[in-house]
Amino acid sequence: MALAALLAGCTGGAAPGAESSAGATKNTLTLAMSADITGWDPSNQPGYQGWGPEAIWDSLIKCDAFGKPEADIADKWTVSADGKSFTAHIREGQKFSDGTPVDSAAVAASFQYLTSHGGSQGDYKGLKTDAPDAQNITLTWPEAQPMIINRVCNPKITTKALLDSGKVNDKPVGSGPYVLDETATTRGSVYTFTKNESHWNTAAYPYKKLVLKVIESETARVSALKTGQVDGSLITAASYNEVEASGLNVVTMQGQTTRLLLTDHLGKEVPALGSLKVRQAINMVFDRDAMVKNLYQGHGKPAYQIFRPGSDAYIDGMADPYPFDVTKAKALMAEAGYASGFDLSLPTMAGQNHETLMPYVTQQLGLLGIKVKQVPLSGANAIDDLLSGTYPVVLWQLGNFGQSLLDIDIVVRSTGYWNLEHQPDATVDGLWKKILTGDEATRKTAQQDINKYVIEQAWFAPMVNPDGFYAHSPDVKIDHVSDHEALTPKLRDFK
Repeated sequence: MALAALLAGCTGGAAPGAESSAGATKNTLTLAMSADITGWDPSNQPGYQGWGPEAIWDSLIKCDAFGKPEADIADKWTVSADGKSFTAHIREGQKFSDGTPVDSAAVAASFQYLTSHGGSQGDYKGLKTDAPDAQNITLTWPEAQPMIINRVCNPKITTKALLDSGKVNDKPVGSGPYVLDETATTRGSVYTFTKNESHWNTAAYPYKKLVLKVIESETARVSALKTGQVDGSLITAASYNEVEASGLNVVTMQGQTTRLLLTDHLGKEVPALGSLKVRQAINMVFDRDAMVKNLYQGHGKPAYQIFRPGSDAYIDGMADPYPFDVTKAKALMAEAGYASGFDLSLPTMAGQNHETLMPYVTQQLGLLGIKVKQVPLSGANAIDDLLSGTYPVVLWQLGNFGQSLLDIDIVVRSTGYWNLEHQPDATVDGLWKKILTGDEATRKTAQQDINKYVIEQAWFAPMVNPDGFYAHSPDVKIDHVSDHEALTPKLRDFK
């Protein structure tokens, strides 16, 4: 369902003096993470740098780079003609790390857990499960689900006993390709995993040990790459030339749009945001071309819409609807009655390039009298806090999908977890009904109409479509990236 970019790595020899921890023996794969793991609650696991969750947990099925289903816990499945039900057969012989069998009761409990936990509860509202025996299960939603495959791909499967205990953050229990080695793990610093030799697809994971090192500083991550302390890391454009010159390989990904999400369209939390002119002024105060040149060193393109180029919602050839014009932006603020600006809290989080972006964004908003207070988020509740609605405006390099229906559902619709204030809109709801009931041409037109509408209403301030970079040792092979958001290689992509 989601079209991720296929990639090609730059060629190069080994970094001088470096000894990869992977090597030809495929003994240990060591990856740097720019942010800490947010705990072990299976409902609170973002896919971005999600190698720990991918190591621990399997899902009922997996989604490939195009959003198409692949086998995982389930070896066979069907979708009902009305699009409401997903029926799966669970392969036999699988066990969780605590020795209990992977069965329909565990799958049912894991899906039911999502109806009341995590940021995507709306995706599972009203979900019913039917498990006639240990190996078969049917998941049924009250309404047709255009993205039912995606709904089934995402949940991590754990045991009912763990979920019932309420101690989900203490110790993970899963059936994935690796098991957490607590004796070699220090939270916030290093996480070590040993291979689960009884995993059903063990051949897809060639390394005997996985080590994740939390290194928030990009300078430190690049140094660790160059000296062979880690085998791979996300990097930004600022480090691209240095990394490439060091003989490391670089995979390029296009799957993000840097943007401000202005989700309080009705002005309930921040009254000024209820004014279209204020939202338009915010869009006009950012020099997108300068951002590409100076903040991303030319590795990206100015963004005028939030959808990925090539997706159904994307509008080719669109001119900048809000050209950079500080004078006009100030005039719009005055016309809206906010010539003196207003106060705004913006959350920050490690690993999201905020250290580079936030100074510029704060400076430019300051030209409109908008006084920014930065609020650092960290720890196990950071993602929950971010998505809680406490912060109606968020600066984020948010991934976007090749299948724009997913973006509309997650970011634009009032039920989406990235629509932080969840404010209903009749126009979006009406166009969504056309998507649900129309033919292919009607669906595409409705998606583009939604795109035009959110641009006209300035629900977002898109800035840049940056190139994403993953640098890795030449001893590690990454032929393609399976992530349907094209943000990072998946654990199964490291060979």
